[in-house]
Amino acid sequence: MESVSQTQKKYGSRAMIVAIVIAFMLILIDLKPVGKGLVLGTIFSVINFVLIGQTLPMRLSKSKRGAFLISLTSIVFRYAILSIPLVVAVKFEQFELPAAILGIFMVQLTILAESLFDLFTSRENQT
Repeated sequence: MESVSQTQKKYGSRAMIVAIVIAFMLILIDLKPVGKGLVLGTIFSVINFVLIGQTLPMRLSKSKRGAFLISLTSIVFRYAILSIPLVVAVKFEQFELPAAILGIFMVQLTILAESLFDLFTSRENQT
């Protein structure tokens, strides 16, 4: 089984690669704010994913009350981190808000895409 850091590296890297490739194509067709927004959101998505993995051992090794406080603090901090690309996209015209929002979900979309790919390829191998 993969360790947390290996999983973070795997999905974080894949999400960034996909975002950069898509952003590059968008920039080539003169949609620079969309490409920049996508990369901006993806960077913070990866940071959020890493923070989840970093706080997981702290939550598991504490008492019920301590784990609750760490979890609550972690959630508030991660939401604050995820608000940064939204604020930047609203304040600056060089970033497109919907693209930044999509970028915030890039790690989750990468995990979902891999799971769907594995599901469909395993069904094809069974037939």
